[in-house]
Amino acid sequence: MLINRIRHDIAVLGDALEVPGIGHLPVNAYVLLASEPVVIDTGLSLPGRDFMDALGTVLDPADVEWVWLTHPDRDHTGALFDLLDQAPHARLITTFAAVGIMSCERSVPLDRVYLLNPGQSLDVGDRRLTALRPPLFDNPSTVGCYDDRSGTYFSSDCFGAPMETAELATADDVGYCVPSVVRAAQHLWATVDSPWVHTVDEAKFSATVSTLRDLDPRRILSTHLPPAEGRTAEYLDMLAAAPQADPFVGPDQFALEQMLAGFEPAH
Repeated sequence: MLINRIRHDIAVLGDALEVPGIGHLPVNAYVLLASEPVVIDTGLSLPGRDFMDALGTVLDPADVEWVWLTHPDRDHTGALFDLLDQAPHARLITTFAAVGIMSCERSVPLDRVYLLNPGQSLDVGDRRLTALRPPLFDNPSTVGCYDDRSGTYFSSDCFGAPMETAELATADDVGYCVPSVVRAAQHLWATVDSPWVHTVDEAKFSATVSTLRDLDPRRILSTHLPPAEGRTAEYLDMLAAAPQADPFVGPDQFALEQMLAGFEPAH
């Protein structure tokens, strides 16, 4: 994992996952160094990602007070229970639906859960975090959050984009990427991650985009995009156009067989 400090009080724990035919997908978690430190998501559920070691270079895991889980997909929950074990005072901020989903795999300690619904806020000592569902999501329990002190919106999957290289995927700023390439990749990701965007009531969808436009965060921190500073208006325009983006059609069995035919297994 790669650690990027984008403010004195925000660290990015950056990872990436190569998706054949699509690109290198950023997979970020965040540490908000508030008076009551908050970890936002916990990385990939794959072996050898060393999330806890990376977190330990930013702060002692035992000092974590809150873990904000944007939703319980496996690219967000990798080190969740390890972190709860090593942060004995931490509370897990999530939703009722997310607890139900996680409980299908492993028991969630309900005495450590803090349920927060969209629109509700939580004081973490020196700032308030407000739960806001992003306009695009792939899990019905998704809830991002807005930090009123830094002006940052943690948007979960929304605004994500596969990058051309792993280096770009773990960059400390999306400005290293060509804007037109990012926009095309964001529309691709929108149609992969939220295919319902093509059937949505566009007036209702636009209202969710307008909510963020009114908030006007200085910075967007997505799980699946390098940090984006000062690009809110640009990216909201991208979202507004997502219902007209070309639908994603994945490879079929014939394409898979063609890929496998060109694959030489390691000996």
